[in-house]
Amino acid sequence: MKEENVILVNENDEQIGLMPKMEAHEKAVLHRAFSVFVINDKGETMLQQRAAHKYHSPLLWTNTCCSHQRDGESNISAGKRRLEEEMGFVTELSELCSFIYKAPFDNGLTEHELDHVMIGDYNDAPRINTDEVADWKWMKPIDIKDDIAKNPEKYTAWFKIIFEKFYEHLTKNIS
Repeated sequence: MKEENVILVNENDEQIGLMPKMEAHEKAVLHRAFSVFVINDKGETMLQQRAAHKYHSPLLWTNTCCSHQRDGESNISAGKRRLEEEMGFVTELSELCSFIYKAPFDNGLTEHELDHVMIGDYNDAPRINTDEVADWKWMKPIDIKDDIAKNPEKYTAWFKIIFEKFYEHLTKNIS
């Protein structure tokens, strides 16, 4: 299988090129990404635990799904595509905000992303793709925040950043 490219961007989210995903993570080059948060009617967020074989952050808890847009693909289309691929369902998404972060990993790779945060509603159990996801659960935002404070090593770098930077924004927009 051919390795996917990521979309290289500048700080204004303007596309400046394409690069194989692994190379972008080895060179810590800024690229476009997205993070989807799915909320149920109880105000709980669906979390996923990344599969054990992921090349970084294996078995860590994170938002409902995340990945990289493909060349020519809108943020919303990419979010819906990956939500279906990882979690086995589709729902309407809206874009909440975006931010840039850089997170180096112990394996020498670095995530340097302009991350588009999207939110959607869903109330049923997902049909997880076990190649991508080890487990899932619903959690209230306050419980996530408390658990991140107690057990930060159990969560992905980008998820902790989103919660720190946008907690108030996320909780305000889940009703």
